[in-house]
Amino acid sequence: MRASSQFADATAGVVFIHSSPAALCPHVEWALASALGSPAKLRWTAQPADGQLRATSDWIGPVGTGARLAQSLRSWPVLRFEVTEDPSEGVDGERYSFVPSLGLWHGATSANGDVSIGEMRLRAMLQTARDRTTHTATYDLAAEIDRALGTAWDQDLEIYRYGTDSGAEVTWLRRDVG
Repeated sequence: MRASSQFADATAGVVFIHSSPAALCPHVEWALASALGSPAKLRWTAQPADGQLRATSDWIGPVGTGARLAQSLRSWPVLRFEVTEDPSEGVDGERYSFVPSLGLWHGATSANGDVSIGEMRLRAMLQTARDRTTHTATYDLAAEIDRALGTAWDQDLEIYRYGTDSGAEVTWLRRDVG
């Protein structure tokens, strides 16, 4: 009798290439195809934010595919991209964001897409804040939480996430609710 796994075998996600030079587009498709093990036919459209090109692709694959996709895309430091991996049974979702001036950011995501900061990471931030306030060094807890949430990456990518009248797909990765 085979034991059942408590973790999902497969998941899905989305690759958002927010900005790519035209000459790099075929290489991006080859990298995605290599990471996915199947052809990646992207429909490239104009990116009005910087005059380059953008594309979006859904994917289905084994858990961990999002990390492989992000790793393959970060080889080109001129790209702006995001990769999401949906949460699945026993596995948190993930989001990877890349901005040339900031590098790669990674965060765990909940079922509704919110970035989740784990208990141990929060405890470490609080302990560092307590330790540093008793000494002369300063520690900005709010700035550390912003880093953990990927705020700088969201701020940079926000203008690239908007679609245009040219038929570009609009996908919102972030929605402020209050």
